[in-house]
Amino acid sequence: MKILDDLISSLSENKDAIVKEVYACVFWTAVVSKHCGLASTLTEGHPYHKTVRDPGKLRGKSALELAQYVRSDSLLEASIGMAAINSLIDIDETRCTERNAFDALAEKGRDKNIAIVGHFPWIPKLRDIARNLWVIEQRPREEEGELPAEAAEEILPRADVVGLTGTALTNHTIERLLDLSRGKFVVMVGPSSPLSSVLFDYGIDIIGGAEVVDTVKMVRCIIEGATHTQTEGVRHLNMFKDGA
Repeated sequence: MKILDDLISSLSENKDAIVKEVYACVFWTAVVSKHCGLASTLTEGHPYHKTVRDPGKLRGKSALELAQYVRSDSLLEASIGMAAINSLIDIDETRCTERNAFDALAEKGRDKNIAIVGHFPWIPKLRDIARNLWVIEQRPREEEGELPAEAAEEILPRADVVGLTGTALTNHTIERLLDLSRGKFVVMVGPSSPLSSVLFDYGIDIIGGAEVVDTVKMVRCIIEGATHTQTEGVRHLNMFKDGA
């Protein structure tokens, strides 16, 4: 995938960065190298998911080598690779705000057609301001009106504003989703989202990602099963494309 190629290539100066710790927890995966990077933990959804290469031997590897795991068809392994990528990014905070990604989606999507790929707690609030709101999920909650993943082919071209989960990079659906979202205002949201300007070259206008500001506090939370909203030691940032 070219978007992953370009993300990893943009980090090539980090040849000396070594993996210090890896935490593959229930909801979050974290890799500590140059910085601490996060990603949502994805698995195949059953106890016999595909295995991770070299478990117990990841510490001491090159962080760039671990970043290559993002290409894996093992979702857990790809989650580790995504966190490794985020652990190497020097975030340009001059391009970021602590504004919530919901605010950006609400501002751009008021009275327009909004499509969200992924499940987020603030979605019900968008229903009050959108002309139409469609939510597309790998495991749709039919009682909440969510649509299956294959609905993206029909829905995304009809949207004015699109919200994509950062896990689309991890599960390798991102390039098709971006093709379907061409010409739309696109926001990528979630802890997996790399706060890297590389994504702006692919049609993304705002990246809503996470910066770890207290690794010890964050790790204590995630190894005790904290969900995204329960985890401390993390700052949520939005990075804006010029003109967005």
